[in-house]
Amino acid sequence: MGHVNSAQKSTNGSRDGAGWTAVTSIPLSEEGTAPDGQSIGGLVRDATTHLSTLVRSEVELAKTELAGEVKKAVKGSVYFILALTVLGFSLFFLFFTLAEGLAQLGLWRWAAFGIVFLVMLLVAGLLALLGYTRVRKIQAPKRTIETLKDTTKIAKRQHDEETPAAS
Repeated sequence: MGHVNSAQKSTNGSRDGAGWTAVTSIPLSEEGTAPDGQSIGGLVRDATTHLSTLVRSEVELAKTELAGEVKKAVKGSVYFILALTVLGFSLFFLFFTLAEGLAQLGLWRWAAFGIVFLVMLLVAGLLALLGYTRVRKIQAPKRTIETLKDTTKIAKRQHDEETPAAS
C-alpha cells in the first residue's frame, strides 16, 4: 500500500479509535487540476472574467439609471427656465408701473423713467460685482493636477525601464 499519513487514517465508525484503515484521497495532478478536470489557473481566470463582467454590468446599470434621472431633471428644469423667462419679461411691466407711479407723484414723466432706469442699472451693477467676486474665487484643481503629473512621471519611468536604451 505505500505511504499512509495520519490524515489518511480513519476509525471507520469504531468508538475507541482502533482499527485504523487507509482512506483513498483525491490525488493532486502535476498540472494542478480541480476534481472536474479544470485547472486552478482556468478557475481563477473564469472567476476574474465573471467578476469583471459583473462590475461592467453594475456600471452600465448605474449609467442607465443616471441617464433616466438626468432626463427627468432636464425636463423639469425646462419649466423653471420658462418660468424665469416669463418673470424676466414681466419685470418690464413692474418697472414701467414704478415710473408711471413716480410721474403721478408729480415728477416729470421723463425724470420718473430716468430714475427707474438708473435704479435698474445700479441693481445690475451690484449683481455683476457679486458675480465677479464669486467667479474670482474659482481655483484650478491643484490636487488633480499634481496627481496627473505624478502619474505621468511614473508612466514615463516605467516606459523608460521597459524599453532599453540603444547602445
